[in-house]
Amino acid sequence: MQNNAKGIYLAILATGLFSISAVMAKTAADAYHILQILFFRQLVVFASSLPALARSYPIGLKTQYPGIHGLRILGAFVALSCSIWAVSVLPLSTAVTLSFVQTFFVALLAVSLLGETIGLHRIMAILAGFVGVVIVMQPSVDSLENMNTFIPLVGALGAAVAVVCVRKLTQTESTATLLLYQSVFVGLMAGVPLFWFWATPNLADLGFLIAMGCIAALAQWLGIMSLRHGEANVVSTIKYSDLLFAAVLGFMVFGEIPAQSTILGGLVITGSALYLLHREKRAR
Repeated sequence: MQNNAKGIYLAILATGLFSISAVMAKTAADAYHILQILFFRQLVVFASSLPALARSYPIGLKTQYPGIHGLRILGAFVALSCSIWAVSVLPLSTAVTLSFVQTFFVALLAVSLLGETIGLHRIMAILAGFVGVVIVMQPSVDSLENMNTFIPLVGALGAAVAVVCVRKLTQTESTATLLLYQSVFVGLMAGVPLFWFWATPNLADLGFLIAMGCIAALAQWLGIMSLRHGEANVVSTIKYSDLLFAAVLGFMVFGEIPAQSTILGGLVITGSALYLLHREKRAR
């Protein structure tokens, strides 16, 4: 049975952990290539999926939808690499804000590919969140001239494709299977070019990269579980709370002080997420 409320709670926790991982990636990008950072993340995700896979071997390696797995892996690679790239060249709050267009991509793909319905209250929550994003961005011609701003937009499209594919696959595949396929093939896609970009980390940096991978792996597990319980266009709305995490962490780590527009937009975004949660509780 659908349990959107539980999916929302899991999504909030996953979003917070992803924000911490993004801060760590932004820090590591000063010394290492984005593909090397992604490679370490996927390496830890692969290791985390091995115990669950061992319990279900060889059934855990089987899949009914290899084509959907392939599309999901491609979307995940684009999303993960662009997310690290974006935070390395843009302010953390800007990169996070622009990634919010993922919600609209998910809503469109979920309706057309999964047959999900979007009721009036969900539409209101999505639109309210979008208004909050516009308030934060304060879009102008000058802001569009920076080509780096398109990086998180491309990543958002890849993330939306991955989310919709995961929503389909969670009906028949185990969480370990989903993470195994992604960690192996995304890791290979990131690892092959490292022949040209590899930089050997010292012991402290190695521990930092592994810790980042552990946090990202836990966030991915929680993210998949949230999609197992909740509908894609509901769970994706919780991504708006990422802006609040980014504002707090950006101030604590990088000394970024949120503008008044960021605070106002963050309140609108949070309000839309809480309204959605309230509606799901009433529905139950």
